[in-house]
Amino acid sequence: MASLSVRRLDDETLELLRVRAARHGVSMEEEVRRIIHQAVVTPERVGDLAVEFFGEAHGASLELPERTPHEPLELDS
Repeated sequence: MASLSVRRLDDETLELLRVRAARHGVSMEEEVRRIIHQAVVTPERVGDLAVEFFGEAHGASLELPERTPHEPLELDS
């Protein structure tokens, strides 16, 4: 397993992390692992998230139409 050090966390962030970890009954280190894991496995498409929370596992049958990704709009003037 790899290790990661995070430097220069402000006191408020560190305290909020401590409280959040305590609320979940885990160490701060475990809480950070969970936060990072959730951040990197979150679906990029909102529709995928809808299927995850409201799909067949929850009694609904949802199918998302196939769509091709598009390039972002240029907003420079």
